[in-house]
Amino acid sequence: MSDDIRASHILRNTDGRSKDDALREIEDLKAQIDDGANFAELAEEHSDCPSGSGGGDLGEFGRGMMVKPFEEAAFALDVDAISEPVETDFGYHLILRTA
Repeated sequence: MSDDIRASHILRNTDGRSKDDALREIEDLKAQIDDGANFAELAEEHSDCPSGSGGGDLGEFGRGMMVKPFEEAAFALDVDAISEPVETDFGYHLILRTA
């Protein structure tokens, strides 16, 4: 399964907030991470995905298992790199490739 990767993410969805607000929030979280904040801790506090309770860990996945924009961004990252905001039908994500 050498084509599998492992990643974590933070999701800010658009349920109850505008796309602009969700994007602004995810950009703020990215700035905090860039300034040294812990990705997993921010995921636990701010992610709208159930994976947030586990620091945003999504486990291993292969191509075709995630929505296309998420997959493309995750597979393009180097290990330990964090994406810029990625928009999907679920909202905005920050993706941390962990393996």
